[in-house]
Amino acid sequence: MVTRRELDIGLNQLQDMLVDMGKKVEKALGEAMAALSNLDAQAARKVVEADPELNRIEEQISEVGARLIATQQPVATDLRRVLAALRIASDLERMGDLAVDVAKAAIRMEGQTLIKPLIDLPLMAEMVQEMISDSIRSFLEENVDLAYKMAKDDDQVDELFGKIFRELAGMMAEDPKVINQSMLLLFVARYIERIADHATNIGESVVYLVTSKRPDLN
Repeated sequence: MVTRRELDIGLNQLQDMLVDMGKKVEKALGEAMAALSNLDAQAARKVVEADPELNRIEEQISEVGARLIATQQPVATDLRRVLAALRIASDLERMGDLAVDVAKAAIRMEGQTLIKPLIDLPLMAEMVQEMISDSIRSFLEENVDLAYKMAKDDDQVDELFGKIFRELAGMMAEDPKVINQSMLLLFVARYIERIADHATNIGESVVYLVTSKRPDLN
């Protein structure tokens, strides 16, 4: 059937673009964190410069999704798949913006010396990069168990954020001279924690896709 074939082509396009977005977001976060750890403003600027590509892909996903709904009139699982793709693209775009915020923090710290070697922040970023990868895989495989795993992973990220907050708060209390940089690093921790929340949102979208019910995983 021609209509079904056109719908399948469109759904595959959405899937391919989401995979591309996911890889780019994961890469952006890794590069932004490396730039911060090394205080490499030039590398951080490259992350910022690459962000418009993510916006372009999200726009393409919106266009394909709108076209499929208007011309193919998908129902049931097919409609949920399109709607889930649109929500996931929105979450990925926001994740990309937050990775850019991490890079901008590295740019603002250009010429400074780190108040301490970064250990927990890079670990937090690695955990969230894995969440990004798992969230996209859960969509591709329609894997509800992997989607629900997002909630447990998010809890671990929250715990690490709490540890980072307490450590930096203690440093600021002991030495007012580190307040400015400590605040920037706290913002970075919050940005990464928010990326984890968006990955968890993707898990919710996957559960919705498979079950037609949207859980609260955050």
